[in-house]
Amino acid sequence: MAAGVPPLRSAPPKEFDGPGDAWSPEQFLLAAVGTCFMFTFRAVARGSKFDYSSLDLSGSGTVDREEGTTHFTEIVLRPRLTLPNGADPERAKRMLEKGKNACLVTSSLSVPVRLESEIVVESV
Repeated sequence: MAAGVPPLRSAPPKEFDGPGDAWSPEQFLLAAVGTCFMFTFRAVARGSKFDYSSLDLSGSGTVDREEGTTHFTEIVLRPRLTLPNGADPERAKRMLEKGKNACLVTSSLSVPVRLESEIVVESV
């Protein structure tokens, strides 16, 4: 589907009777949300001249069956943003929210995406 990039092996996850040894479509979705958020945050921070030291991200998705359909009911992103000494944690929180809201993938989904942010300010 994408010219010039290596193929990715995909299969259903173990939870859906798959082998569990390849990327699942569900993992691809979570990876798309996470990487889009990180790239968008980086662009938002650069455009706002907001300096940060590092951004680490983990996340998860909840899948449930409702009204006869199995689907994601929530995606949670857990960014850990490290700021240089003297930086404003409240501004950092706003930048993270702006990154989530401006992300093309996140804004294309009907499932809610929630941030559980950890902001760390480096000491001198």
